[in-house]
Amino acid sequence: MTLRPLLSSIGLALALAGCATRAPAPPIDVQLVALNDFHGHLEASKFSYTLKDGSAPTVQAGGIDVIGAALQAWRKDDRELLLVGAGDLVGASPAMSSMWADEPSIAALNMLGMHLSSVGNHEFDAGRPELLRQLHGGCASPRPDKACKLEPSFGGADFSYLAANVIDNATGQAFLPAYRIETVKGVKIGFVGAVLKDTAAMVLASGIAGLTFIDEADAINRAIPAMRAEGATVFVVLIHEGGRTREAFDESNCSELKGPVVAIAKRLDPAVRLVISGHTHTNFVCRVDGRTITQAETAGHVLTRIHLTIDPASGALRDVAAANVVMQAGVYPPDTRLAAYLATVRARSAAALERPVARVALRSVVRKASDAGESPLGDLIADGVLDATRALGAQIGFMNSGGMRSDLDVAESLTASFGNAQVVLPFNNTLVLMDLSGAQLRTLLEQQWLRPAAASTSVLQISQGFSYRWNMAQAPGQRVVPGSMMLNGVPIDEAKTYRIAANNFLAEGGDNFPLFRAAAKPLDTQIRDLDAFVDYLVKRDRAGAPAGSAASAKRIERVK
Repeated sequence: MTLRPLLSSIGLALALAGCATRAPAPPIDVQLVALNDFHGHLEASKFSYTLKDGSAPTVQAGGIDVIGAALQAWRKDDRELLLVGAGDLVGASPAMSSMWADEPSIAALNMLGMHLSSVGNHEFDAGRPELLRQLHGGCASPRPDKACKLEPSFGGADFSYLAANVIDNATGQAFLPAYRIETVKGVKIGFVGAVLKDTAAMVLASGIAGLTFIDEADAINRAIPAMRAEGATVFVVLIHEGGRTREAFDESNCSELKGPVVAIAKRLDPAVRLVISGHTHTNFVCRVDGRTITQAETAGHVLTRIHLTIDPASGALRDVAAANVVMQAGVYPPDTRLAAYLATVRARSAAALERPVARVALRSVVRKASDAGESPLGDLIADGVLDATRALGAQIGFMNSGGMRSDLDVAESLTASFGNAQVVLPFNNTLVLMDLSGAQLRTLLEQQWLRPAAASTSVLQISQGFSYRWNMAQAPGQRVVPGSMMLNGVPIDEAKTYRIAANNFLAEGGDNFPLFRAAAKPLDTQIRDLDAFVDYLVKRDRAGAPAGSAASAKRIERVK
């Protein structure tokens, strides 16, 4: 053999040997960070949780400055990290956000780099036109007293909302995009969003007219083939529906998750290995039928860090690892941009929020209900509803428990500020008068226990003068004790008509109380529930009897 062929043979052999020993390409690591139920909490707030060792810390957690610091640090490790959401990013917000139509929260989420999120039920609080304005910007709003008041213009969200199961009846198509595909490190990841199918019972009917909320799993599964056809090899569900577990905050592989999201997850296409959830305001990282399901509490107290391990050759998802991380100040170097923005919003809001309203009787009037379902705060708000509408003929005031978003907590001076009151009632609802017969009142109360399987019991809070007893031992529909409904000491006459007042959310059948929709002679007074509440606090203070009690007034009595 001549020298040249010999060298060629040696080179070929060496090349083949190199191919035989070359290490396979390392797996691709994609990092996600998930945020759910932010609810416009620009500032830190109290957060309590329980660890596996039995300790139960209570800390100040969250705040856009602290969240920004964490994301800034994590993005130094991975510039392609994606921040995603599972709904209720705005709505039911503290005063610093809600007084400006949640525009500062949208701006803050833009600055945090929110990429996409499922829509939540609270995104519909002010109706579909306002949701679209929050997405696309502009000042034409059903809340003209709030919109574009922080800044003269509003540019909208830089991120996308996804909602595969919200259908526009006029077109038969999804009202918002069902999914979005993101290419990260060469891998196409399909994100599909959904909101709980019971959303219609949780928001104003007029605000979602023309929309239908269909089964979550069915809608998600329909999106998988379309995403696959566009090249997606990894599929992530962002869903505003959740569950609960008794397991510790730091349990990384929980197995006792219960609730609607479990049934949904079990019906999903096998290609879905990760479900990022929301709505139930709980912490968990759980495994269900080989899928990872996560949720990161609420108010920005926690972020979920997620690592996806992906095969570089096929693009298939090999593994999911996730952990919830408490957002505490001082852990990461500050994000000066977010800190400066928070300071600006604080300064602009301070005068209105700090305005003294009235003295109250104690530091905290709480939402926590008695065994009968009645709370001190519910009594107080229902009394305010009645007081604001009594001159218009109201005899009974109602308040839904879920509409009270915070305890009434005040300073040591016992002086409630406007901000203290506003955080309790952030929805900007109005009070509606209507007629119900005594028989309808009984039916209304029975609806507290005749609710969809996914909904918990929600006892209506009632005003002074109205009372009744109920018996859990009786079958649903028969729990109000006969003859126990009283108004000012007189038994309710089932044949007589009574003028009642409730917020417009309830008046439209919200919170699974359809009986309200059957009421006669409805009249929207245009009195805001917050104004009624504040005016009642002022009235009680001026009368020398500051409002509030440490215990419920026992207007509702449970006999068994």
